Amino acid sequence: MTPSTILILIIVYFGILFYISHAVSKKDSGNDAFFKANKNSKWYLVAFGMIGTALSGVTFISVPGEVGSPNGEQFKYFQFVLGNAIGFVIIAKVLLPLYYRMNLTSIYGYIEHRLGIYSYKTAATIFLISRTIGSAFRLYLVVIVLQRFVFDYYGIPFAVTVLISLALIFAYTYRGGLKTIIITDTLQTFFLVTSVFLTIFFICRSLNLNIFEAFEEVKNSNYSKVFFFENFISSKFHFVKQILGGIFVTIAMVGLDQDLMQKNLSCKNIGEAQKNMFTFTGIFVLINIFFLSVGALLYIYATKNGIEVPTDLVTGKPRTDLLFPEIAFNHLTLIPSVIFLLGLTAATFATTDSALTALTTSFCVDFLGMDKAENLGKPNVVRTRHFVHIAFSFLMFLVIIFFNAINDSSVVGMIFRVASYTYGPLLGLYCFGLFVKSKTVKDKFVPIICLLSPAVTYFISENSKALFFGYVFDNELIIVNGLITFLGLLLIRKNATSETRF
Repeated sequence: MTPSTILILIIVYFGILFYISHAVSKKDSGNDAFFKANKNSKWYLVAFGMIGTALSGVTFISVPGEVGSPNGEQFKYFQFVLGNAIGFVIIAKVLLPLYYRMNLTSIYGYIEHRLGIYSYKTAATIFLISRTIGSAFRLYLVVIVLQRFVFDYYGIPFAVTVLISLALIFAYTYRGGLKTIIITDTLQTFFLVTSVFLTIFFICRSLNLNIFEAFEEVKNSNYSKVFFFENFISSKFHFVKQILGGIFVTIAMVGLDQDLMQKNLSCKNIGEAQKNMFTFTGIFVLINIFFLSVGALLYIYATKNGIEVPTDLVTGKPRTDLLFPEIAFNHLTLIPSVIFLLGLTAATFATTDSALTALTTSFCVDFLGMDKAENLGKPNVVRTRHFVHIAFSFLMFLVIIFFNAINDSSVVGMIFRVASYTYGPLLGLYCFGLFVKSKTVKDKFVPIICLLSPAVTYFISENSKALFFGYVFDNELIIVNGLITFLGLLLIRKNATSETRF
Protein backbone atom coordinates (compact mmCIF):
# COMPACT_ATOMS: atom_id res chain seq x y z
CA MET A 1 0.00 0.00 0.00
CA THR A 2 1.43 3.36 -1.03
CA PRO A 3 1.89 6.26 1.41
CA SER A 4 -0.62 8.30 -0.65
CA THR A 5 -3.30 5.66 -0.17
CA ILE A 6 -2.63 5.53 3.57
CA LEU A 7 -2.85 9.32 3.82
CA ILE A 8 -6.17 9.42 1.95
CA LEU A 9 -7.59 6.77 4.30
CA ILE A 10 -6.50 8.74 7.36
CA ILE A 11 -8.17 11.90 5.99
CA VAL A 12 -11.42 10.02 5.32
CA TYR A 13 -11.25 8.41 8.77
CA PHE A 14 -10.96 11.74 10.56
CA GLY A 15 -13.65 13.20 8.35
CA ILE A 16 -16.04 10.64 9.78
CA LEU A 17 -14.97 11.47 13.35
CA PHE A 18 -15.48 15.21 12.73
CA TYR A 19 -18.96 14.56 11.37
CA ILE A 20 -19.90 12.53 14.45
CA SER A 21 -18.43 15.17 16.75
CA HIS A 22 -20.43 17.93 15.07
CA ALA A 23 -23.66 15.94 15.16
CA VAL A 24 -23.27 15.00 18.84
CA SER A 25 -22.08 18.36 20.22
CA LYS A 26 -24.02 20.90 18.16
CA LYS A 27 -26.93 20.96 20.63
CA ASP A 28 -24.94 20.75 23.85
CA SER A 29 -21.25 21.56 24.37
CA GLY A 30 -21.47 22.56 28.03
CA ASN A 31 -19.38 21.23 30.90
CA ASP A 32 -21.94 18.64 31.99
CA ALA A 33 -21.84 17.06 28.54
CA PHE A 34 -18.03 17.29 28.44
CA PHE A 35 -17.41 15.86 31.94
CA LYS A 36 -20.26 13.35 32.37
CA ALA A 37 -22.09 13.07 29.00
CA ASN A 38 -25.14 14.37 30.89
CA LYS A 39 -25.21 11.06 32.82
CA ASN A 40 -27.15 9.58 29.93
CA SER A 41 -24.76 7.17 28.21
CA LYS A 42 -26.01 3.77 27.08
CA TRP A 43 -24.19 1.06 29.00
CA TYR A 44 -23.64 -1.14 25.95
CA LEU A 45 -22.00 1.71 24.03
CA VAL A 46 -19.73 2.45 26.99
CA ALA A 47 -18.82 -1.24 27.37
CA PHE A 48 -17.92 -1.65 23.71
CA GLY A 49 -16.17 1.72 23.39
CA MET A 50 -13.99 1.06 26.44
CA ILE A 51 -12.27 -1.78 24.57
CA GLY A 52 -10.60 0.72 22.24
CA THR A 53 -9.56 2.89 25.18
CA ALA A 54 -8.19 0.00 27.22
CA LEU A 55 -6.17 -1.62 24.44
CA SER A 56 -4.33 1.27 22.70
CA GLY A 57 -2.18 1.16 19.59
CA VAL A 58 0.74 -0.21 21.58
CA THR A 59 -1.32 -3.28 22.47
CA PHE A 60 -2.38 -3.57 18.84
CA ILE A 61 1.20 -3.98 17.60
CA SER A 62 3.14 -5.04 20.71
CA VAL A 63 1.04 -7.93 22.03
CA PRO A 64 1.18 -9.82 18.70
CA GLY A 65 4.87 -8.94 18.38
CA GLU A 66 5.79 -10.28 21.82
CA VAL A 67 4.36 -13.73 21.02
CA GLY A 68 7.54 -14.56 19.11
CA SER A 69 9.92 -12.57 21.29
CA PRO A 70 13.39 -14.10 21.82
CA ASN A 71 12.53 -14.06 25.53
CA GLY A 72 10.09 -16.91 24.90
CA GLU A 73 6.95 -15.04 25.97
CA GLN A 74 4.49 -16.92 23.71
CA PHE A 75 0.95 -16.58 25.17
CA LYS A 76 2.14 -15.69 28.70
CA TYR A 77 0.32 -12.33 28.40
CA PHE A 78 -2.98 -14.18 28.68
CA GLN A 79 -2.16 -14.96 32.33
CA PHE A 80 -2.02 -11.20 32.94
CA VAL A 81 -5.32 -10.77 31.07
CA LEU A 82 -7.00 -13.28 33.41
CA GLY A 83 -5.75 -11.18 36.32
CA ASN A 84 -7.18 -8.11 34.57
CA ALA A 85 -10.58 -9.81 34.41
CA ILE A 86 -10.58 -10.47 38.17
CA GLY A 87 -9.58 -6.84 38.74
CA PHE A 88 -12.48 -5.60 36.60
CA VAL A 89 -14.93 -7.62 38.69
CA ILE A 90 -13.52 -6.11 41.91
CA ILE A 91 -13.87 -2.62 40.42
CA ALA A 92 -17.51 -3.32 39.49
CA LYS A 93 -18.40 -4.66 42.94
CA VAL A 94 -16.35 -2.39 45.22
CA LEU A 95 -15.31 0.90 43.57
CA LEU A 96 -18.20 1.70 41.23
CA PRO A 97 -20.83 1.55 44.04
CA LEU A 98 -18.67 3.95 46.07
CA TYR A 99 -18.33 6.43 43.20
CA TYR A 100 -22.05 6.37 42.43
CA ARG A 101 -23.03 6.67 46.07
CA MET A 102 -20.98 9.88 46.30
CA ASN A 103 -22.19 11.13 42.87
CA LEU A 104 -18.63 11.99 41.83
CA THR A 105 -17.48 13.77 38.70
CA SER A 106 -13.82 13.19 39.55
CA ILE A 107 -13.17 9.95 41.41
CA TYR A 108 -10.52 11.69 43.53
CA GLY A 109 -13.30 13.54 45.33
CA TYR A 110 -13.49 10.44 47.56
CA ILE A 111 -9.93 11.08 48.77
CA GLU A 112 -10.80 14.71 49.60
CA HIS A 113 -13.75 13.60 51.71
CA ARG A 114 -11.94 10.74 53.41
CA LEU A 115 -8.36 11.98 53.92
CA GLY A 116 -8.23 15.73 53.25
CA ILE A 117 -7.34 18.40 50.73
CA TYR A 118 -3.59 17.63 50.47
CA SER A 119 -4.31 13.95 49.88
CA TYR A 120 -6.92 14.90 47.30
CA LYS A 121 -4.59 17.18 45.34
CA THR A 122 -1.83 14.57 45.57
CA ALA A 123 -4.08 11.85 44.12
CA ALA A 124 -5.22 14.11 41.27
CA THR A 125 -1.63 15.18 40.55
CA ILE A 126 -0.52 11.54 40.42
CA PHE A 127 -3.19 10.88 37.82
CA LEU A 128 -2.28 13.94 35.74
CA ILE A 129 1.42 13.04 35.64
CA SER A 130 0.90 9.31 35.07
CA ARG A 131 -1.74 9.62 32.38
CA THR A 132 0.12 12.39 30.52
CA ILE A 133 3.32 10.35 30.35
CA GLY A 134 1.55 7.05 29.67
CA SER A 135 -0.68 8.39 26.92
CA ALA A 136 2.16 10.34 25.32
CA PHE A 137 4.30 7.20 25.32
CA ARG A 138 1.57 5.14 23.66
CA LEU A 139 0.94 7.77 21.00
CA TYR A 140 4.69 8.17 20.46
CA LEU A 141 5.23 4.50 19.65
CA VAL A 142 2.40 4.44 17.12
CA VAL A 143 3.34 7.77 15.48
CA ILE A 144 6.78 6.23 14.90
CA VAL A 145 5.08 3.54 12.80
CA LEU A 146 3.05 6.08 10.81
CA GLN A 147 6.16 8.25 10.39
CA ARG A 148 8.21 5.33 9.09
CA PHE A 149 5.63 4.01 6.64
CA VAL A 150 3.86 7.23 5.57
CA PHE A 151 5.13 10.66 6.52
CA ASP A 152 8.83 10.12 5.84
CA TYR A 153 7.81 9.60 2.22
CA TYR A 154 6.55 13.20 2.07
CA GLY A 155 9.49 14.62 4.04
CA ILE A 156 7.22 15.69 6.91
CA PRO A 157 9.21 16.10 10.17
CA PHE A 158 8.30 13.94 13.15
CA ALA A 159 7.30 16.97 15.23
CA VAL A 160 4.81 18.08 12.58
CA THR A 161 3.29 14.58 12.44
CA VAL A 162 2.77 14.62 16.22
CA LEU A 163 1.34 18.14 16.16
CA ILE A 164 -1.13 17.24 13.40
CA SER A 165 -2.21 14.09 15.28
CA LEU A 166 -2.90 15.98 18.51
CA ALA A 167 -4.56 18.88 16.68
CA LEU A 168 -6.98 16.46 15.01
CA ILE A 169 -7.84 14.84 18.36
CA PHE A 170 -8.38 18.24 19.96
CA ALA A 171 -10.60 19.36 17.07
CA TYR A 172 -13.14 16.57 17.47
CA THR A 173 -13.15 16.41 21.29
CA TYR A 174 -12.92 19.99 22.59
CA ARG A 175 -16.66 20.73 22.32
CA GLY A 176 -18.45 17.52 23.23
CA GLY A 177 -15.79 15.84 25.36
CA LEU A 178 -17.07 12.62 26.89
CA LYS A 179 -20.41 12.86 25.11
CA THR A 180 -18.60 12.80 21.76
CA ILE A 181 -16.07 10.18 22.82
CA ILE A 182 -18.73 7.66 23.87
CA ILE A 183 -19.86 7.60 20.22
CA THR A 184 -16.51 7.97 18.45
CA ASP A 185 -14.87 5.31 20.63
CA THR A 186 -17.67 2.91 19.80
CA LEU A 187 -16.95 3.43 16.10
CA GLN A 188 -13.19 3.17 16.62
CA THR A 189 -13.57 -0.03 18.65
CA PHE A 190 -15.65 -1.47 15.83
CA PHE A 191 -12.77 -0.77 13.43
CA LEU A 192 -10.30 -2.24 15.93
CA VAL A 193 -12.23 -5.47 16.54
CA THR A 194 -13.06 -5.90 12.86
CA SER A 195 -9.41 -5.44 11.90
CA VAL A 196 -8.31 -8.20 14.30
CA PHE A 197 -10.80 -10.73 12.90
CA LEU A 198 -10.14 -9.81 9.28
CA THR A 199 -6.38 -9.88 9.78
CA ILE A 200 -6.69 -13.46 11.03
CA PHE A 201 -8.84 -14.28 7.99
CA PHE A 202 -6.39 -12.81 5.46
CA ILE A 203 -3.29 -14.34 7.05
CA CYS A 204 -5.03 -17.73 7.14
CA ARG A 205 -5.92 -17.33 3.48
CA SER A 206 -2.30 -16.42 2.65
CA LEU A 207 -1.18 -19.58 4.47
CA ASN A 208 -3.88 -21.66 2.70
CA LEU A 209 -5.44 -22.57 6.04
CA ASN A 210 -9.06 -22.55 7.16
CA ILE A 211 -9.89 -21.39 10.69
CA PHE A 212 -9.74 -24.89 12.19
CA GLU A 213 -6.45 -25.68 10.48
CA ALA A 214 -5.06 -22.34 11.67
CA PHE A 215 -6.08 -23.20 15.24
CA GLU A 216 -4.20 -26.50 15.00
CA GLU A 217 -1.19 -24.73 13.44
CA VAL A 218 -1.04 -22.25 16.31
CA LYS A 219 -1.63 -24.98 18.90
CA ASN A 220 1.26 -27.07 17.54
CA SER A 221 3.63 -24.13 17.05
CA ASN A 222 6.37 -22.86 19.35
CA TYR A 223 4.24 -19.83 20.27
CA SER A 224 1.21 -21.29 22.08
CA LYS A 225 2.33 -21.88 25.68
CA VAL A 226 -0.11 -20.07 27.97
CA PHE A 227 0.67 -21.00 31.58
CA PHE A 228 4.13 -20.73 33.12
CA PHE A 229 4.73 -22.46 36.46
CA GLU A 230 8.51 -22.77 36.29
CA ASN A 231 11.05 -20.75 38.30
CA PHE A 232 8.81 -18.71 40.60
CA ILE A 233 11.78 -16.86 42.06
CA SER A 234 13.63 -15.83 38.90
CA SER A 235 11.01 -15.81 36.12
CA LYS A 236 8.81 -12.82 35.33
CA PHE A 237 6.46 -15.12 33.43
CA HIS A 238 5.30 -17.19 36.43
CA PHE A 239 1.52 -17.66 36.67
CA VAL A 240 1.19 -16.27 40.21
CA LYS A 241 3.14 -13.10 39.39
CA GLN A 242 1.13 -12.48 36.24
CA ILE A 243 -2.26 -13.08 37.91
CA LEU A 244 -1.50 -10.92 40.94
CA GLY A 245 0.03 -8.23 38.74
CA GLY A 246 -3.00 -8.30 36.46
CA ILE A 247 -5.43 -7.89 39.37
CA PHE A 248 -3.71 -5.00 41.11
CA VAL A 249 -2.55 -3.19 37.98
CA THR A 250 -6.17 -3.22 36.82
CA ILE A 251 -7.52 -1.95 40.14
CA ALA A 252 -4.95 0.86 40.24
CA MET A 253 -4.67 1.82 36.56
CA VAL A 254 -8.37 1.38 35.70
CA GLY A 255 -10.43 1.57 38.89
CA LEU A 256 -8.39 4.46 40.33
CA ASP A 257 -7.87 6.19 36.98
CA GLN A 258 -10.15 9.07 36.01
CA ASP A 259 -9.87 8.20 32.31
CA LEU A 260 -11.60 4.82 32.25
CA MET A 261 -13.83 5.49 35.27
CA GLN A 262 -15.18 8.68 33.70
CA LYS A 263 -16.95 6.61 31.07
CA ASN A 264 -18.50 4.35 33.69
CA LEU A 265 -19.73 7.35 35.66
CA SER A 266 -21.62 8.61 32.58
CA CYS A 267 -24.14 5.75 32.86
CA LYS A 268 -27.56 6.49 34.36
CA ASN A 269 -27.14 4.39 37.50
CA ILE A 270 -24.94 1.85 39.25
CA GLY A 271 -26.84 -1.09 37.77
CA GLU A 272 -26.07 -0.02 34.21
CA ALA A 273 -22.47 0.84 35.11
CA GLN A 274 -21.90 -2.66 36.53
CA LYS A 275 -23.61 -4.25 33.54
CA ASN A 276 -21.23 -2.25 31.36
CA MET A 277 -18.17 -3.40 33.32
CA PHE A 278 -19.09 -7.10 33.24
CA THR A 279 -19.81 -6.96 29.49
CA PHE A 280 -16.57 -5.10 28.87
CA THR A 281 -14.64 -7.75 30.82
CA GLY A 282 -15.94 -10.57 28.64
CA ILE A 283 -15.15 -8.74 25.40
CA PHE A 284 -11.73 -7.70 26.72
CA VAL A 285 -10.67 -11.29 27.47
CA LEU A 286 -11.97 -12.57 24.13
CA ILE A 287 -10.31 -9.87 22.02
CA ASN A 288 -6.95 -10.46 23.71
CA ILE A 289 -7.13 -14.15 22.76
CA PHE A 290 -7.47 -13.04 19.16
CA PHE A 291 -4.59 -10.55 19.47
CA LEU A 292 -2.33 -13.35 20.69
CA SER A 293 -3.55 -15.60 17.88
CA VAL A 294 -2.69 -12.87 15.36
CA GLY A 295 0.82 -12.81 16.83
CA ALA A 296 1.33 -16.56 16.41
CA LEU A 297 0.01 -16.47 12.84
CA LEU A 298 2.27 -13.52 11.97
CA TYR A 299 5.36 -15.43 13.06
CA ILE A 300 4.22 -18.58 11.25
CA TYR A 301 3.65 -16.46 8.13
CA ALA A 302 7.04 -14.75 8.53
CA THR A 303 8.87 -18.07 8.91
CA LYS A 304 7.23 -19.60 5.84
CA ASN A 305 7.96 -16.52 3.70
CA GLY A 306 11.46 -15.78 4.94
CA ILE A 307 10.51 -12.46 6.56
CA GLU A 308 12.76 -11.23 9.34
CA VAL A 309 11.72 -9.09 12.28
CA PRO A 310 12.47 -5.42 11.35
CA THR A 311 15.33 -3.75 13.17
CA ASP A 312 15.34 -0.47 15.05
CA LEU A 313 16.85 2.24 12.84
CA VAL A 314 18.88 3.60 15.76
CA THR A 315 20.01 0.56 17.75
CA GLY A 316 20.01 -1.97 14.91
CA LYS A 317 18.29 -4.50 17.20
CA PRO A 318 15.14 -6.45 16.21
CA ARG A 319 11.89 -4.64 17.08
CA THR A 320 9.09 -7.22 17.43
CA ASP A 321 6.42 -4.50 17.54
CA LEU A 322 7.28 -3.61 13.93
CA LEU A 323 6.57 -7.10 12.56
CA PHE A 324 2.80 -6.57 12.26
CA PRO A 325 3.07 -3.29 10.27
CA GLU A 326 5.92 -4.73 8.17
CA ILE A 327 3.82 -7.70 7.04
CA ALA A 328 0.60 -5.69 6.70
CA PHE A 329 2.07 -2.89 4.59
CA ASN A 330 4.71 -4.73 2.58
CA HIS A 331 3.69 -8.37 2.22
CA LEU A 332 -0.10 -8.59 2.17
CA THR A 333 -2.54 -7.22 -0.41
CA LEU A 334 -4.26 -3.83 -0.32
CA ILE A 335 -7.35 -4.82 1.68
CA PRO A 336 -5.45 -6.36 4.64
CA SER A 337 -3.20 -3.27 4.66
CA VAL A 338 -6.23 -1.00 4.86
CA ILE A 339 -7.71 -3.11 7.64
CA PHE A 340 -4.47 -2.98 9.64
CA LEU A 341 -4.25 0.79 9.23
CA LEU A 342 -7.83 1.28 10.40
CA GLY A 343 -7.25 -0.93 13.43
CA LEU A 344 -4.00 0.77 14.40
CA THR A 345 -5.44 4.27 13.94
CA ALA A 346 -8.60 3.39 15.87
CA ALA A 347 -6.68 1.85 18.78
CA THR A 348 -4.31 4.83 18.97
CA PHE A 349 -6.81 7.65 18.83
CA ALA A 350 -9.47 5.94 20.97
CA THR A 351 -6.90 5.89 23.77
CA THR A 352 -5.51 9.40 23.27
CA ASP A 353 -8.81 11.25 22.83
CA SER A 354 -10.13 9.63 26.00
CA ALA A 355 -6.97 10.52 27.93
CA LEU A 356 -7.05 14.19 26.87
CA THR A 357 -10.69 14.46 27.92
CA ALA A 358 -9.97 12.84 31.30
CA LEU A 359 -6.94 15.05 31.93
CA THR A 360 -9.00 18.14 31.14
CA THR A 361 -11.82 16.93 33.39
CA SER A 362 -9.53 16.17 36.31
CA PHE A 363 -7.76 19.54 36.17
CA CYS A 364 -11.01 21.49 35.74
CA VAL A 365 -12.76 19.66 38.58
CA ASP A 366 -9.92 18.85 41.00
CA PHE A 367 -7.95 22.08 40.68
CA LEU A 368 -10.37 24.68 39.28
CA GLY A 369 -13.47 23.38 41.08
CA MET A 370 -15.76 23.66 38.05
CA ASP A 371 -18.20 21.16 39.56
CA LYS A 372 -18.71 23.27 42.70
CA ALA A 373 -22.09 24.95 43.00
CA GLU A 374 -20.55 28.40 43.35
CA ASN A 375 -18.69 28.01 40.05
CA LEU A 376 -21.38 26.47 37.87
CA GLY A 377 -22.92 29.80 36.87
CA LYS A 378 -19.71 31.72 36.35
CA PRO A 379 -19.12 33.22 32.89
CA ASN A 380 -16.46 31.80 30.59
CA VAL A 381 -16.17 28.41 32.38
CA VAL A 382 -16.53 26.63 29.03
CA ARG A 383 -13.90 28.91 27.50
CA THR A 384 -11.56 28.15 30.41
CA ARG A 385 -12.12 24.44 29.82
CA HIS A 386 -11.12 24.93 26.17
CA PHE A 387 -7.85 26.56 27.24
CA VAL A 388 -7.14 23.67 29.63
CA HIS A 389 -7.82 21.20 26.81
CA ILE A 390 -5.38 23.05 24.54
CA ALA A 391 -2.77 23.16 27.31
CA PHE A 392 -2.86 19.39 27.86
CA SER A 393 -2.68 18.76 24.12
CA PHE A 394 0.43 20.93 23.93
CA LEU A 395 1.91 19.31 27.05
CA MET A 396 1.49 15.87 25.48
CA PHE A 397 3.17 17.19 22.32
CA LEU A 398 6.18 18.34 24.35
CA VAL A 399 6.44 15.00 26.16
CA ILE A 400 6.40 13.07 22.85
CA ILE A 401 9.06 15.36 21.38
CA PHE A 402 11.13 14.72 24.52
CA PHE A 403 10.78 10.96 24.04
CA ASN A 404 11.90 11.29 20.45
CA ALA A 405 14.86 13.51 21.41
CA ILE A 406 16.11 10.89 23.87
CA ASN A 407 16.05 8.36 21.03
CA ASP A 408 16.95 5.52 23.37
CA SER A 409 14.28 2.87 23.79
CA SER A 410 15.69 1.68 27.14
CA VAL A 411 15.55 5.20 28.64
CA VAL A 412 12.09 5.91 27.24
CA GLY A 413 10.89 2.56 28.56
CA MET A 414 12.28 3.43 31.98
CA ILE A 415 10.37 6.73 32.01
CA PHE A 416 7.18 4.88 31.17
CA ARG A 417 7.87 2.34 33.92
CA VAL A 418 8.45 5.10 36.46
CA ALA A 419 5.10 6.62 35.45
CA SER A 420 3.42 3.29 36.07
CA TYR A 421 5.00 3.22 39.55
CA THR A 422 3.02 6.31 40.50
CA TYR A 423 -0.25 4.37 40.47
CA GLY A 424 0.98 2.43 43.52
CA PRO A 425 0.40 5.37 45.88
CA LEU A 426 -3.17 5.65 44.58
CA LEU A 427 -3.65 2.00 45.51
CA GLY A 428 -2.31 2.71 49.01
CA LEU A 429 -4.48 5.81 49.47
CA TYR A 430 -7.70 4.06 48.50
CA CYS A 431 -6.90 0.93 50.54
CA PHE A 432 -6.34 3.07 53.62
CA GLY A 433 -9.56 4.98 53.02
CA LEU A 434 -11.63 1.84 52.45
CA PHE A 435 -10.19 -0.50 55.09
CA VAL A 436 -9.05 1.73 57.97
CA LYS A 437 -12.34 3.53 58.51
CA SER A 438 -11.74 4.52 62.12
CA LYS A 439 -8.67 6.53 61.16
CA THR A 440 -7.71 9.37 58.85
CA VAL A 441 -4.25 10.89 58.27
CA LYS A 442 -2.19 13.95 59.04
CA ASP A 443 -2.97 15.32 55.65
CA LYS A 444 0.07 17.57 55.05
CA PHE A 445 2.46 14.61 55.19
CA VAL A 446 0.66 12.58 52.48
CA PRO A 447 2.54 14.15 49.50
CA ILE A 448 5.85 13.13 51.12
CA ILE A 449 4.65 9.54 51.57
CA CYS A 450 3.48 9.41 47.94
CA LEU A 451 6.85 10.69 46.70
CA LEU A 452 8.91 8.29 48.81
CA SER A 453 6.89 5.18 47.99
CA PRO A 454 7.72 4.96 44.24
CA ALA A 455 11.37 5.77 44.99
CA VAL A 456 11.63 2.96 47.55
CA THR A 457 9.76 0.63 45.18
CA TYR A 458 12.19 1.41 42.38
CA PHE A 459 15.13 0.67 44.69
CA ILE A 460 13.58 -2.66 45.68
CA SER A 461 12.92 -3.56 42.04
CA GLU A 462 16.47 -2.80 40.94
CA ASN A 463 18.02 -4.75 43.83
CA SER A 464 15.47 -7.53 44.29
CA LYS A 465 17.88 -10.31 43.28
CA ALA A 466 20.30 -9.36 46.03
CA LEU A 467 17.63 -8.55 48.62
CA PHE A 468 15.28 -11.48 48.06
CA PHE A 469 17.46 -14.44 47.07
CA GLY A 470 17.24 -13.93 43.32
CA TYR A 471 13.56 -12.92 43.17
CA VAL A 472 12.62 -10.91 40.06
CA PHE A 473 9.57 -8.64 40.13
CA ASP A 474 7.19 -8.06 37.25
CA ASN A 475 3.79 -6.35 37.32
CA GLU A 476 3.16 -7.53 40.90
CA LEU A 477 5.59 -4.79 41.95
CA ILE A 478 2.59 -2.46 42.17
CA ILE A 479 1.46 -4.43 45.24
CA VAL A 480 4.74 -3.57 46.97
CA ASN A 481 4.31 0.07 45.97
CA GLY A 482 0.78 0.22 47.35
CA LEU A 483 1.81 -1.57 50.54
CA ILE A 484 4.67 0.87 51.21
CA THR A 485 2.24 3.78 50.78
CA PHE A 486 -0.30 2.07 53.05
CA LEU A 487 2.31 1.51 55.78
CA GLY A 488 3.44 5.12 55.46
CA LEU A 489 -0.13 6.32 55.93
CA LEU A 490 -0.45 4.16 59.05
CA LEU A 491 2.55 6.02 60.48
CA ILE A 492 0.77 9.38 60.10
CA ARG A 493 -2.73 8.19 61.06
CA LYS A 494 -5.03 9.92 63.49
CA ASN A 495 -8.56 9.33 64.71
CA ALA A 496 -11.26 10.04 62.14
CA THR A 497 -14.27 12.25 62.77
CA SER A 498 -17.78 11.11 61.92
CA GLU A 499 -17.71 13.31 58.79
CA THR A 500 -14.65 11.57 57.33
CA ARG A 501 -15.87 8.01 57.90
CA PHE A 502 -17.45 6.92 54.66
